[in-house]
Amino acid sequence: MATILVIDDEEPNRLALERILLREGWEVSTAPNGRAGLDRLGPDVGVVITDLKMPGLDGMEFLKTCRLRAADVQVIVATAYGTVEIAVEAMREGAYDFVTKPLRRQEVVASVRKALDKFELLRENRRLREQLGDAPAREMIGQSAAMRSLLDEAAQVAPSLASVLIAGESGTGKGQLARWLHRNSGRKQSRLVTVNCAAIPENLLESELFGHEAGAFTGAVARKEGRFDLAHGGTLFLDEITELPVSLQAKLLRVLQDGEYERVGGTRTLTADVRLIAATNVEPEKAVADGRLRPDLYYRLNVIRLVAPPLRERVEDIALLARHFIGLHARRNGRSPKVLDADALGMLEHYRWPGNVRELENVMERAVVLSTRETIGTRDLPAAIRGGDQPESAGWLTFAVGTPLRDVERRMIEATLRTCDGDRALAASLLGITARTIYRREAEWRGDEPREPG
Repeated sequence: MATILVIDDEEPNRLALERILLREGWEVSTAPNGRAGLDRLGPDVGVVITDLKMPGLDGMEFLKTCRLRAADVQVIVATAYGTVEIAVEAMREGAYDFVTKPLRRQEVVASVRKALDKFELLRENRRLREQLGDAPAREMIGQSAAMRSLLDEAAQVAPSLASVLIAGESGTGKGQLARWLHRNSGRKQSRLVTVNCAAIPENLLESELFGHEAGAFTGAVARKEGRFDLAHGGTLFLDEITELPVSLQAKLLRVLQDGEYERVGGTRTLTADVRLIAATNVEPEKAVADGRLRPDLYYRLNVIRLVAPPLRERVEDIALLARHFIGLHARRNGRSPKVLDADALGMLEHYRWPGNVRELENVMERAVVLSTRETIGTRDLPAAIRGGDQPESAGWLTFAVGTPLRDVERRMIEATLRTCDGDRALAASLLGITARTIYRREAEWRGDEPREPG
């Protein structure tokens, strides 16, 4: 848990703030002046409450130095009513908020809670960016058990020359996996050539794959190299292989077995030095049974079979993926960096994602483009993910079917506390429970002994 640092040259003020914060269950550190505050500004400090008027290093100078040393730390300045203008100036210098003296418990608690939330979001984003490392280059993002298993198997397969069949639902990242395999193979210095078998008209597919000689058909005025030519020494990726006409599947099988082919209209036998990777979004066995995939080609392709898991089976990766896409599309669209708040992430993790990773990327791009705030919240998500069109301002909370009751209870209590500015007695009254129950639940969430009110 992040520590809250209180800086004030007047001891009664420090003690009063310390009591308020300790009653909320927070870790608290104190300092009698700005210089001592800087000395105590360690990695555990998430929020600082500092007086503005202090001898020596005052609050404004502390703020400027703090922003240089610890950019994620949120600074709240405390000021008397007559110096609110100075507090506003402090916010221009990077302060998160200000509270006025004499201090009111609810105002202090509400401000600190929001500042802690922002600090945790920034720290989580930094941690995830470190985990991502060179993820934009390698394009395979995930730390779930399903993804670790897939990448472990792919790492063994990549250096070989064996054909690979990648199965998985649409949007699961089969193309990214094919690129990963190529980049981690001995052929990475040569080209990866991709063919979407569903996107090319059937009458042009043979020419696209094998090329053609001049005069082979009407309009063939010159020799054209095919994708096998272009991929020589590298990798050929055939996406949606079950959309390849059966007549061409026999010719593809010959290439796989003998490494030979002829261009359309040609008589010279050419040698294909390619590593073949194919992908399909339908069950290969069903495609064989339906006559869409030749059994002999299937068995030849199915030397190594990798299955890209759907997003609903790798929920642990949603936060990592979502924040990666937010950063990616913020840069592409010239927007400032944004953070994803906890409630929005909860909704993303409870959604079933029929469009898988591709759908998640589209949702995050939409949120980046349409959000006018630095934080992406539930209101920035499509109605299908929110579970309806109920506005947050109306006090609605939505839960996916199957959400564990403990999660429902926690979100309900936390949302009510936010509405009541942290007043546990009022929140308990609205929820029909006792304040003691709220304290006990919060202690359970923190993993420590409950701190009773009083």
